[in-house]
Amino acid sequence: MTIKERFLRYAHLLFIIFVLTELFLPDGTRRAPLINYAIGFASVIEIMLLAVSALSGCRKRIVMFTDLGIVIFTVLLVWELMTTKFNLVKPILFPPLGVLVHQFIEDIPEIANNIVSSLGIIIQGYVLGLIGIPVGLFLATDKRISSISGHIAGFLGAIPPIVYIPYGIALLPTFRSVSVLVIFLATFWPVLMGTISGVNHVDKRLLDSAKVLNLSRTSTIFHVVLPASLTQIFVGANLGLCISFILLTSAEMIGARAGLGFYVKNYSDLGDYTRTIVGIMIIGVVVVASTWGVSLIQKRLLRWQS
Repeated sequence: MTIKERFLRYAHLLFIIFVLTELFLPDGTRRAPLINYAIGFASVIEIMLLAVSALSGCRKRIVMFTDLGIVIFTVLLVWELMTTKFNLVKPILFPPLGVLVHQFIEDIPEIANNIVSSLGIIIQGYVLGLIGIPVGLFLATDKRISSISGHIAGFLGAIPPIVYIPYGIALLPTFRSVSVLVIFLATFWPVLMGTISGVNHVDKRLLDSAKVLNLSRTSTIFHVVLPASLTQIFVGANLGLCISFILLTSAEMIGARAGLGFYVKNYSDLGDYTRTIVGIMIIGVVVVASTWGVSLIQKRLLRWQS
C-alpha cells in the first residue's frame, strides 16, 4: 500500500479540524473547558489510528479503523460545539469533553476497582454458565431428549434471570453470590439453546461419514458434532455475555456497594453527571472489549471454516 492510501484519510482531517476548533474558536461556556485534556484525548486516538495505518498490512483493517475514527472525531467535534463553544446544552448535564477526561483521570483508581469487581462477577458466572455446552451436547445427541429439552430450555430461558434476585438474596449469603447466580442463569440458557440448535443442524453427511469410519460415540461428539456446532454455540455465548453485562449493571444499581453499575447509580443520585457520563462510557468500553475478546476466541476456534 502507498503512503497516500495509508495516511490520507478523512479521519485525520477531522482530527485536525477538531484541534483547530478547540484552539481558535472562542468558548461560549463559563465553566473551565480544560481543552488540553480534550486535545490530549483526541491525540491518543489519532496516534492509535496512525499506528494502525503504518503497521497494518491489511487494507480492510485500515479502512475499518479509520472509518471508526471518523465516527469518533465527528462525535467529539459535535459534543464540543454543543458544550464548550456554543453552550447549547446545560453544562451540568452535558459537561465539556475536557472536563470528562479530567474527571476520568482523577477517578482512575476508583474506576479500576469497580471494573475489577464487575469483571470478577462476570467471569465467575459466565464460566459457570458455559457448562451449558456439555449439557447441550449430551441432551441433543438423543433426538427424543433433544426435542423436549429444547422446549424446556426455551421456556426457562425466556424468564428474565433478574427476577430470581429476591430468592437469591433469601438463600445466598452475599450480594456477590446472588450476582454470580444471575450471570450464570443469563449465560447458561442461551449457551444451552445454542448448543442444542447447533447439534440439530449438523450436516447429516458428516454423521454418516463418522459411522462409515466406525467412530465411537464419544469421538463423534468431540471430533465431529462439537466442531460443527461451534458457530451456534458462539451465538449463544455472545448473547449470554451481552445479557450478563446488562443484568449485572442493573443488579449493581439496585443493591451493590461496588462495580460499574454502582459507580453510575451512586453519582447520579448525588447529581454528579460528569462522573455519571464517565461511568456510562467506561461500561461501553468494557462491554466492547469483552465481546471483542470472545470474538477473537471464536475466530481462532473457527479458523478452519475460512
